[in-house]
Amino acid sequence: MIDPSLLGGALTGRMNFRPGAAPAGAPLPPGRHGLSFAEGREAVLVVPEGLNVDAPVPLLVMFHGAGGEANRVLPHFVAHARARRFLLLAPQSMYPTWDIVIGGHGPDLERLDAALSRVAEHFPLDPARLAFAGFSDGGSYALSLGLTNGDVASHVIGLSAGFMNTFTQAGTPKVFLAHGRSDSQLPIETSAHTNARRMLESGYDLTLQPFDGDHVIVPWVVGRAVEFFLGPDPG
Repeated sequence: MIDPSLLGGALTGRMNFRPGAAPAGAPLPPGRHGLSFAEGREAVLVVPEGLNVDAPVPLLVMFHGAGGEANRVLPHFVAHARARRFLLLAPQSMYPTWDIVIGGHGPDLERLDAALSRVAEHFPLDPARLAFAGFSDGGSYALSLGLTNGDVASHVIGLSAGFMNTFTQAGTPKVFLAHGRSDSQLPIETSAHTNARRMLESGYDLTLQPFDGDHVIVPWVVGRAVEFFLGPDPG
């Protein structure tokens, strides 16, 4: 058997970024910020009003579905970010879908590393509240990266995710899977149920949330996912 430590991080999906470092720069003001790269689409960071930057800040990273963009997934989470006061980062894939779906870890992993490092330059990120979330192909990406980098992601949220590809696993993130019982694109029996069995066999703390519906993002399910991430809303 090959020792994963002997292989490169890009091949195995291991990230270089680690949360917890003190920020070197001033906090970014509330609003929407574009994080640009030398090539490809920018990542979008949403900073809510009233964020307490004197304490570690929660961060949720949301990956869009195939053919999607940040603007298609952000509206489902922005109100929650403002109400619960957490940072919301929406990367965008270099190609029509995420690199791992096309053929393996590559530019999207590198750009995510860079985006997280930039966010950490301005905000003290909370290692215990750093979620990787995604819908459809983005859900598969969140599962794959989150379990591979469970020492980075404390929580993993897969909304209508299809698969997970983990060459190696680190840490013990908590996992939330939501899937429509009548999903016509990724049937629940061959996706969520299969993924859930694998994770339960590996000893993960798993929450499985089926719902009546097709391949969609459902508002009340998003609310449950945010509660899974941050706990019940004290307000």
